[in-house]
Amino acid sequence: MTDPLVGFGPAARAKVLVLGSVVSLPEPLRSLNLEHVSPAQLQGPGISHRPANAVTEENRRIALLRRWFFARKPDAGFVLTDFPATLLQAKVFDEWLDARDESLSAVIAGKHAPAVLVEHYRSLGLLQESSGFAGI
Repeated sequence: MTDPLVGFGPAARAKVLVLGSVVSLPEPLRSLNLEHVSPAQLQGPGISHRPANAVTEENRRIALLRRWFFARKPDAGFVLTDFPATLLQAKVFDEWLDARDESLSAVIAGKHAPAVLVEHYRSLGLLQESSGFAGI
């Protein structure tokens, strides 16, 4: 079996997106010594509040991830799941990467990844086939 992470460069600097929700990361990604991040993890239990409208929730999610992204060291790698979830979020994330002169190592599409996101990252040449990532 070939290693799906070949070509990422130094593993500690790999920046990987996993599109769509996943129950658990596959072994090749879990074994990397990288920060594993998701919006739900960053939000934590928090204070309960009335459900907001979709636009407010979208803005809250983007703001939460923006704080995390710009607070981390530029050369630190990560595995990011559940974000971006929309094409708008993907384009915003692309702008953040450009602003810090960073790039993704790879994007892996889970089973339930939105087709528009899969196509977006495929067109950028970042989408990895998930055959080497059993369980995604």
